[in-house]
Amino acid sequence: MKIMCLGHLTYDTTLLTNSYPEENEKYHLDNKIECGGGPAPNAGYLLSKWRENVFIAGIIGNDYQGMNIKDECEKMKINTEYIDVGVDIHTDSSYIIANAENGSRTILTAKEKNHPEYSLDIDEPFDVLMFDGNEPDVAIKLMEDNPDAISILDAGNLREGTKKLAPLVKYLVCSHDYAEDFTDMKIDYDDIKTVEKVYNKMKETYKNNIIITLEKAGCFTEIDGKGEIIPSIEVKPIDSTGAGDIFHGAFAYFLIHDYNMRDVLRYANITGALSTLKVGSRFSMPTLDEVLGYDKEKDVEVL
Repeated sequence: MKIMCLGHLTYDTTLLTNSYPEENEKYHLDNKIECGGGPAPNAGYLLSKWRENVFIAGIIGNDYQGMNIKDECEKMKINTEYIDVGVDIHTDSSYIIANAENGSRTILTAKEKNHPEYSLDIDEPFDVLMFDGNEPDVAIKLMEDNPDAISILDAGNLREGTKKLAPLVKYLVCSHDYAEDFTDMKIDYDDIKTVEKVYNKMKETYKNNIIITLEKAGCFTEIDGKGEIIPSIEVKPIDSTGAGDIFHGAFAYFLIHDYNMRDVLRYANITGALSTLKVGSRFSMPTLDEVLGYDKEKDVEVL
């Protein structure tokens, strides 16, 4: 299958700390980790690692960061012909403070103030389309040109691009933040009824397949007409950067390989959780064998 991942291309620099830095202090770190990032590209990177045929589209600058992103993709045998290289722009960069004490991460992203529009023509067919809300007009054209493709939106937060694409894709996989902001309702992870209420409110607008991710609690969707939380696994995270992106990549993989929805989400949960055990989104992606061979009774416990 041919998979197109269209979205925000960024260059990530991760700094691992043992606690969150205090203001106006100096810290010395052993190293830093640099790699490409962005929700849809990260999902594509995992899919390529798992030997799928991946194309990545988005905008980079003709600079050190941009060329490293392109080179990194090509080393993974990802097709980069639809990466739009802007001459007079800087590649977006993210600086990530990863707190190993509790696995949290704080992300500072430097973006071009006047971001150019995507300028390349994508005129070949694809079987799977993955979006993160960036370049929504390009995404819409891709869906129009590929009406039979499986389309998946990683709706991390409520903004113009995700709102525009949410009703159009076949699978809306959204964060709890997106769901709460869209419905103006709150989710209590300890009360499944609150998740069901949010989900049902979303169904009044969206007629596609909806999955709400719930971080360490797993995710929620409707299976055989009944709302269900698919639990995640309990781990001691070091760096949660990219875990949601990696979840989405695994979701696409198991979906296109005809797993039932419960197993699609269970394995996606496992993949995302295992990725938090290492630092740096692209360096933390587990192998397919690690996910499929995972022994929950020996390694970690299901929540």
